[in-house]
Amino acid sequence: MTGRFRDRRLPSVHLPFTAVALVALSGFLRVAMQHWREGATLLGGAFLLAAVLRAVVPPEQAGLLAIRSRAVDLLLYTGMGLLIVFVAVTIKGGPLAT
Repeated sequence: MTGRFRDRRLPSVHLPFTAVALVALSGFLRVAMQHWREGATLLGGAFLLAAVLRAVVPPEQAGLLAIRSRAVDLLLYTGMGLLIVFVAVTIKGGPLAT
């Protein structure tokens, strides 16, 4: 078999973004199932995962995670992730309230 159908594996450049997208998708699913706090925490975790992957993956392998310079991406991904997790954990009420 020749042509574009010979190798159907996902290129390695898409793996970091795929990992972040799967965590974000699981967060959206938890929100849709009325577990908004757990879902929001997962969404914040997806941003934090994006920051970690952006820090350790070389620029040519970062794929869609590399939007700006590495420093700006790290600052924005980390800041947004921490902010979302902070808001999700500190709001009173919901399924994690004791």
